[in-house]
Amino acid sequence: MRKSDSRILTTHVGSLPRSPALADLLIEQERGQPIDTAELARQEELAVRHVVHKQLEAGIDIGNDGEQPRIGFQTYVPQRMRGFGGESKRPTPQDMREFPAYTRILQARGVMRAKVFNAPQAVAEVRYEDLSGVQNECTLFRHCLEQAPQQFAEGFMTAASPGIICTTMLNAYYDSYERYVFAIAEQMKQEYEYIHAQGFVLQLDAPDLAMERTFLFQEKSLREFQQIVEMHIAALNLAIQQIPPERVRLHVCWGNYDGPHSHDVPLEDILPLLYQAKVGALSLEMANPRHQHEYKVLKRYPLPDTMVLIPGVIDSTVNYIEHPEVVADRICQVVEALGDRSRVIAGTDCGFGTFAGWEIVAEDIVWAKLKACSEGAQLASKRLWG
Repeated sequence: MRKSDSRILTTHVGSLPRSPALADLLIEQERGQPIDTAELARQEELAVRHVVHKQLEAGIDIGNDGEQPRIGFQTYVPQRMRGFGGESKRPTPQDMREFPAYTRILQARGVMRAKVFNAPQAVAEVRYEDLSGVQNECTLFRHCLEQAPQQFAEGFMTAASPGIICTTMLNAYYDSYERYVFAIAEQMKQEYEYIHAQGFVLQLDAPDLAMERTFLFQEKSLREFQQIVEMHIAALNLAIQQIPPERVRLHVCWGNYDGPHSHDVPLEDILPLLYQAKVGALSLEMANPRHQHEYKVLKRYPLPDTMVLIPGVIDSTVNYIEHPEVVADRICQVVEALGDRSRVIAGTDCGFGTFAGWEIVAEDIVWAKLKACSEGAQLASKRLWG
């Protein structure tokens, strides 16, 4: 994958806002309601063209399709794989239980239109028998890139990690959680390898490696959670063993919502474990008020020489537009902690369209924030290269 050899490159985490028309169609489809599939395809193409154009206009170097054809960053999986049905019962995270008034505000936004806490569960052997979903998404993205007036320095495509699939679509079939995780990894391997074969950098979305400390595994001890993280990473490594590490980047976060996050696991408790992943880049939150100080952890646990760091320098949960100077400061802090400017790519904390119908940040502000990221990267480049 590209490095910041002559200037700080920019990217983002993956999901971007969908139009109301597309979001409604995706939600209706997820609910099993009859939809006009031709209209859905039309809206998907319009949406991918739009987000490709807006990313390039904002100055993003490494872009994607914004996950426009998907209902959610990980809940798309039951639509592509067999073995899912019924309804998972995700536990309420610790901070939402501790601050119920916030939960009421969250619900009033209508963010639960998509199946977030009640996605299907595994009710039979999981099987990936039809790759048409990922094939169509890659084909559409490439088609829209060919029609664009300019090109990204590099394109990437996201996919859900085995761990986040298993902690969202819960196990109601396998005799152990570990067996379920590795069964999912074995099946998702097909999607990962297809994305790689199409020439895109593969981004694995794995909030399970941090967020699930306060969600599914909130009753576990820290050591027990760390053991689960190691198991999830082992399954992930199995699924990508045929892909060169330098063509894979791993996104880890604590949940893309503007809540208290008062029980988030500290980065220092998981960072050494994340280094076990056989990937070429690590994407971490470093812009929001709960985690922006944690760039300092990189001094205690240095990034492996083979890895690139994609620090979040833009908060994906607030409508404030970061000043470019703030962005530049954040980039330079990370470079100083890492000691290598070429292995830092400026990014966002998380996505801006995690689920269809869930937009915390207004669309026009999203593009302004991405532009601020690019402008901040330019300022940081002047400081770092002269």
